[in-house]
This record gives sequence, structure tokens and C-alpha cells, in this order.
Amino acid sequence: MKASLALTAIAALAAKASAACWSEAYGYPCCSSASTKVIYTDSDGEWGVENGNWCGISKDDPRGGCFSDTLGYPCCTSTTNVIYTDSYGRWGIENSNWCILDDSSNPGYGSDDYTVGSQYSLSGNPFAGHKFYVNPYYVDKVDKAIAQMYDYDSSLKFKAEKMKEYSNAIWLDTINNMEAWLERNLKGALAQQNAEGSRVLTVFVVYDLPGRDCQALASNGELLANNGDMKRYKSEYIDIIDRRLSTYKSQPIVLVIEPNSLANLVTNLENIPACADSEKYYLDGHAYLIKKFGSHPHVAMYLDIGHAFWLGWDDKRASAAKIYSKVINSGAPGKVRGFASNVANYTPWEDPELSRGPDTEWNPCPDEKRYIKAMYKEFKAAGISSVYFIEDTSRNGHKTYRNHSGEWCNQMGSGIGARPKAYPVSGMEYLDAFYWVKPYGESDGTSDESDKSFDGYCGHATAMKPAPEAGQWFQKFFEEGLMNANPPL
Repeated sequence: MKASLALTAIAALAAKASAACWSEAYGYPCCSSASTKVIYTDSDGEWGVENGNWCGISKDDPRGGCFSDTLGYPCCTSTTNVIYTDSYGRWGIENSNWCILDDSSNPGYGSDDYTVGSQYSLSGNPFAGHKFYVNPYYVDKVDKAIAQMYDYDSSLKFKAEKMKEYSNAIWLDTINNMEAWLERNLKGALAQQNAEGSRVLTVFVVYDLPGRDCQALASNGELLANNGDMKRYKSEYIDIIDRRLSTYKSQPIVLVIEPNSLANLVTNLENIPACADSEKYYLDGHAYLIKKFGSHPHVAMYLDIGHAFWLGWDDKRASAAKIYSKVINSGAPGKVRGFASNVANYTPWEDPELSRGPDTEWNPCPDEKRYIKAMYKEFKAAGISSVYFIEDTSRNGHKTYRNHSGEWCNQMGSGIGARPKAYPVSGMEYLDAFYWVKPYGESDGTSDESDKSFDGYCGHATAMKPAPEAGQWFQKFFEEGLMNANPPL
């Protein structure tokens, strides 16, 4: 009898049946009592019989966890904060990873409303008139950062607590991360929207092009610049995102598209071979995703345009206008709302100390405000119909004194910038928002020269050290950003 049970259990596990304890992942109920007589024991656990059927005894799980182990996630051990609910149960976050909560300690299980309403259509600025969704994964990181701070430093802790009130973008930087974070956060925003009766905007960064960042060491991606990985990008990444967007049609969504990619095509095709190798995949990838995502009326896209000290010069802006116009047209009839500037960078919004001259390599746009004003004119002259901008202000609150404008890695002296806000500057109606695209506190790249992902810029004198790998939490960097925040937290 048990042999047939094992075969059935394997099939049940493959189907990942909804579960409240470990045995339900195999298609069998939990026993009603932990004191149920043990009839059989195997590598999965202890089995009993109730009502003529096998049941799992939950008191002893030899795998050291709960049913969610079969899904690749642990049980929660301390948190009671519910981030997400699905057919498997209620999920929280511990140690920057999803975990399953014990439903017996959460009597509100199943109370969240995930009903998708009718099709929503954005009209104008997607940041205006909407609440901004707060990323629970980032909140968990900040909580852990606070726990590392000295008890006597109450001022710093207060500033860190304030960070949990503000929205930042959720980066879909691998296929696995997209699968883990996209739908769960869309559902979280949907539940908030249904509970509060007002639209909740979620911002995601689409960031997994083949040959990403021209294979830069610190930020290169999982997909290479070849036809096979281009196929994966479309079928395993873009198509999945598109299906999720189709499902969650009643809520506003913003997508920041592929940071650094098109800017690299403007400036680095001739001097970086990896950029030349990636060109056709960047163009094909953008055309494909614009056609897909740009068909959804509740979704707004912003293409990345680097920053003032990347494309600010006259000739580079002119070249950029041609490339971006071509890319947008290639994705027709999909629509693009506008452009994202200064993503994950440090260039100040305004810098009255700088002007066109030798100190700026004769850049006529030595700050972001002048850059966006110039790009608006350039893009309009190129015939682009929808020209709106968002500015990443997550890390440009305090001017960093870089030795040259190209330094980008973990810059010392940076500070958290202007808070996320729609229509932040009077007289610039084409500036949709200041927004925190880069979650402050995440490293730009490791300073360990022996690491295979080490980039020389992360070893420069202006880069904070020692630094962990890209995307990992950088406590010292986070604390400095809190202290240098402008305006103050």
C-alpha cells in the first residue's frame, strides 16, 4: 500500500498541490492531531491514518521545515508580517528570502482581496493621483540594517525608519527574480488597492537583455549575446511579464526599461566590442517588448537614457535622438510614455557650480535638470510624440566629488535625494516624477580585486571600500546616505 502511496505522492509533488502542512504537498491531508498514532515512517515524515486515509503528522518533519521546503522556501521563524497570500498559504520575508507563515498563528488567513477589477487605462502622468506601492523586500532589508546600528544612535535609526515609508522600484534582473517578485508584488499592490479603494502604482525595472551592460564585469547578466539566449529572453522573460501584465489589468504599472542598454549603443559601439556584439539583440529586444508591453493601457514605459555625463554633449544627444526614435518606431503600435534618467547614478539634479568648460569636458548639460531640458527639445525635434521623463533621485541628494564624470561605483559622499513625487518641478510639465529607481543601500559592485566580477571602477579612490558584490546590502554605504540625505530625512 505504501508503495502506491509513494508513487502518488511523487505525482502530487510535481503538481505542487496546495498545502497547509508538509504532507499536503504530496496530496494527503494533515492529521488532525500531533498525537495521532504513527503507522509508517519514511524519509518524508511520520504517517498516520484517519478516516481510512493516510495523513501526515506535522509534529516531526525530518526535513527540518514545513511543506514549503518542497517549493524551495523555508518556514518563517520570527516574522508575522504577511506580505503575500496565494493557494499555498501566507508568505513573509526573512533573511531577504520568502518564507511560509504558520497559518495557525495567522487567523486572518485568506482575508486579503485579490479580485482583479475591470481594465484600467492610464491617462497622462502615471505617477499622478496614485499611491506608490512600498517594496516589502526593501523594508525587510532596512529592518535588518536598523538591527545592525548602535543602540545609542537613535537619530540614525529614526532616519532609517523613515526610509520604509517611501516607494522604490523592484528590479527584475534575472528570470528567477522575475518569477519570484513580479506576481507577488502585483498581488500585494492589488490587495492594497482593493482594501483602500484607491489605485496603487507599482514600478518595476526590466533588466535582463542578452549581453546586458555590454558584459560589464559588475553588472553583466545571465543571458549572453547569442540567438539562443535571445529566444530565452523573449519566451522565458518578456512573455511571462506580458502575461502577468495582462492578468493584473486593473492597477497602474510603470516599467523602467533596460538601464544602460540604448545609451551604450549611442557611445560605445566602436570602442567596446561587446557592445557591437550586443547591438542587434538590444534593438530586437526593445522592439519586441515595446510591442508587447506597450499594448496595455494600464502600463507606462520609460526607456533609460543614461545621465547628464553620459549623453549630455550636443553630438551625443543628437545621436541619441535618432536611435531612440528608431527604437520606439520599431515597437509600433506599442506605446512608450517617455524616458528615465540618472538610474542608479549620482548626478545632481541641479549643480550651479558647474558650467560648460574644461571642468566638465565642455558638457553643456552638467546637471540633470539641464540635461532633461535639452533632451526634451532634442527628442521633440526628432519627431518622438510622447516625451516625458522620470528622474532617479535615490542617490543624488549630496554631490559626490568624482575624479571624472564616468565614475559610477559606490561613490563616497552620496546621499539620498528628493522623495518620490509626481510633477516635482514647476514649469517642467514634461517631468512626470522624481522616483527612487535604485534601492538605496544596494552595492554597485565588489571592491575585491580577486573576485571574477570585480570592475576597476569599484577600486577607484572615490569608491567606498570594502564593498560587497552588486545588489548585495552595503551597510556603511546605506548609513552614509542617511546622514547625507537632502532634504534631510
